[in-house]
Amino acid sequence: QVQLAESGGGLVQPGGSLRLSCAASGSISRIYVMGWYRQAPGKQRELVAAITNGGGTNYADSVKGRFTISRDSAKNTVNLQMNSLKPEDTAVYYCNADILSTYLGTKNYWGQGTQVTVSS
Repeated sequence: QVQLAESGGGLVQPGGSLRLSCAASGSISRIYVMGWYRQAPGKQRELVAAITNGGGTNYADSVKGRFTISRDSAKNTVNLQMNSLKPEDTAVYYCNADILSTYLGTKNYWGQGTQVTVSS
């Protein structure tokens, strides 16, 4: 069984910063792409940032220059450093990863989500 667990959400004022972390656990052989998605009320879930196992990154235009994604392959973790936060960044943030499991083959996994609220 493979699980993703997020942490680090919360309430922050506009212009502030937050750091989200996600740890993958279970019978993991290899992790390919890891990423962060978000879903605001009444809106579709959207990609925020993704990073390959080779270190290549991709960002949504709305967060370029403000958010930075990173990963620690030895620890099976991915982080999202969010700076200069805006009220429109308010959403539930989900960790996502393509993982090769010892017993289940390669599947796509989601975390349970963590709330980020940007408000004064």
